[in-house]
Amino acid sequence: MARIVAVNLSPKKGQRKKNIKRGILIEQHGLENDAHAGKWHRQVSLLGMESITKMRKAGLDVGPGDFAENLTTQGLELFTLPLGTRLRIGTSILGEVTQIGKECHTRCAIFHQAGDCVMPREGIFIRVLKGGAVQVGDRMEVLAEELDAVS
Repeated sequence: MARIVAVNLSPKKGQRKKNIKRGILIEQHGLENDAHAGKWHRQVSLLGMESITKMRKAGLDVGPGDFAENLTTQGLELFTLPLGTRLRIGTSILGEVTQIGKECHTRCAIFHQAGDCVMPREGIFIRVLKGGAVQVGDRMEVLAEELDAVS
């Protein structure tokens, strides 16, 4: 079972995000007070600690939020999930995977430091179908009907 290891927010786009430990995911909007929230398909970004660890092994001193992800997770290979996969976060939040990776137009600070950035390949984006409170330690799971459809 996957879990949330950081809830990250930034008030402006183009910044690393700070772990606020808990927040509110608003239905059809995203993380409350985050610069990337809004009525679009990339309301909340997720990146696994497994991906951050790859960058650490490449010699970077990075951690949760440094790739501008809203939710840092552990225990699930996020980028392998098909589009449309539904995720339960905590006890009430429902999200739907809308995008895997993203195009990096301007080459972020991480790319300039390491010559590579994992977010464009391994980060995912979800739309919030049902909102609620999210905090570090919450469980995250792929809904059973999604597992049945993949099998």
